[in-house]
This record gives sequence, structure tokens and C-alpha cells, in this order.
Amino acid sequence: MLSKPTRRELIQTAITGTATLGLGSLLASPLLAAEHKEDLLYKISIAEYSFHRMIAAGKLDPLDFGPFCRQEFGVDAVEYWMGPFSDKATDKKYMGAMKQRSDDAGVKGLLIMIDGEGALGDPDESRRNQAVANHHKWIEAAKEMACHSIRVNAQSEGTRDEQMRLAADGLRQLSEFAASYDINVIVENHGGLSSDGNWVASVMKLVDLPNCGTLPDFGNFHDYDRYRGVQEMMPWAKAVSAKSQAFDASGNETGTDFLRMMKIVTDAGYHGYVGIEWEGGKPDEIEGTRLTQRLLERVRTQLDAS
Repeated sequence: MLSKPTRRELIQTAITGTATLGLGSLLASPLLAAEHKEDLLYKISIAEYSFHRMIAAGKLDPLDFGPFCRQEFGVDAVEYWMGPFSDKATDKKYMGAMKQRSDDAGVKGLLIMIDGEGALGDPDESRRNQAVANHHKWIEAAKEMACHSIRVNAQSEGTRDEQMRLAADGLRQLSEFAASYDINVIVENHGGLSSDGNWVASVMKLVDLPNCGTLPDFGNFHDYDRYRGVQEMMPWAKAVSAKSQAFDASGNETGTDFLRMMKIVTDAGYHGYVGIEWEGGKPDEIEGTRLTQRLLERVRTQLDAS
């Protein structure tokens, strides 16, 4: 029985078939561009939180985050984190400068990660509504930055079912507002019941809006099985966070089997950007990010050949 050709074998066959075009034509071929972009099993981006210590120390200007990632890692997409510019959401000059610098470097922003704007599942209705309102400016900022989403937290209090209902209410309100901006509202497993993949999936079913989804993070599951959690969140995934914290001598992440995890991600039909989020102490942030990038590239080759 003949084995199914891999993506790379199909690309190579097509390249061989166009060899008579000459080297110049071949290098300019859209097919080669597809191999490096659209035909990839998944693409790699970088989350700004990976460099939060460099930013805090003044070693990296948030305005230069996009160009920095292009120069150091060769990526063409990033996930912004609002921490370094939490008071700039409505500052069009600042946000415009950040987008322009990224644009000039050939880097696009995918999303903005939002923290500290209140609990979207707060049991108190007035505080819950205020939390929703606090996120409006970030929806507008994401639109200005040409991002597709904002990442939010599904914080709440009460019993499991009560928190499910309350979080769904806040997320529904925010997603309805975001829909008019063509922006997604996506939930990360980020503590509390949001670190329970089944609970997040249940919340998604309750909200039941096309622009409300998930951002599965390889970490942040605490006592919950991370592979099960990611699998449960993948049906609604609009982004994926490849959390890394430590590497062994072979270049493998010590807490997560990246090959197993990325098979779960791609088997779910996700072929978009996978964002590197380095959270380790050693090596430094640049080298930790680079190790994660190499691992994701190696895993992609392994999956492509399987």
C-alpha cells in the first residue's frame, strides 16, 4: 500500500516539475512562498510577555517589540501584552506609533492580552458590567492595531455552575460589543476554574457566539491534565500559546511534550499562529524564546513527515 505523500514531498514534486523555468523564476515562485507561509502546518509568533523582564528593566521599548522580534527571530507576527502600556489604550498617537513600527518591520499584531480590567464573571452585576465596559477601550485599540482578538480572563466567584453562568454573561456582553468591530474575545486558561478545560468548554457553549473563543495555553492548568485541557479547548481556539519554562540538554521542554501537544493542536484542524510564551528564569528571555522557536520548528518537521 502506497503511503500518503507529506506536505514537503508534494512541494518538492511541484518544484521539480517547474525546474525548467530556471533558478530566477523558481526562487520567485509563489509555490516557494507558500512553503514558507500558507503551506506550513502551523506558523510561529511571539508573545510580548516573553520579554516582560527586559521591558521592566528598560532594555526593550514596547514600541519596538515588533521590530525586535523580526530582527532577533525572523517572525512576522506577535501577540501584544497590555502590561507595558496599560494606560495607553486610548492614546492613538502611542498605539499608532507601535503599529507603524511593526508594519515597517513587516510584522503584524495578532491580539492584545488584557489583564487587570475587572472580573468579567463578577457576582455583583454592577461590577461585572463595569468590567465589561473597562474592556471596551481594548476592543477599540485592537481594531486600531489591526489585531483579530483580545485575550481576556474568565474570572468569577461562587460554585462551579454559578461561575459558569456569570462568566458566560460577561463574555457574551463583551463579545456582542466586539462583534461590531470584527474583533474576537478569547479566553485563556489563566487560573481559577479557567484552568479546567471542561469548564471553559462549557462556558463557550453557553456564550455560543462565533467571535467568542479560546486561547489554549500549554501551561496554567495546575492540577488539571494539560493535554486533556488543550484538547477540550481546541474546538473554539482562535490562538494557541506555547508556554515554555525550562529545557533539557536535548532541547526539549521539560514540562510539556511539545510533539504530543502540537499533534493535539493540529489534529483539531488548527493551522494558524502558535505564540511562544517563555516564562523561565534561565536561560535569559532571548535564548529561552529561541529554544522554544527551535523546538516548535523541529516538531513541525516531525509532524509534517508523519
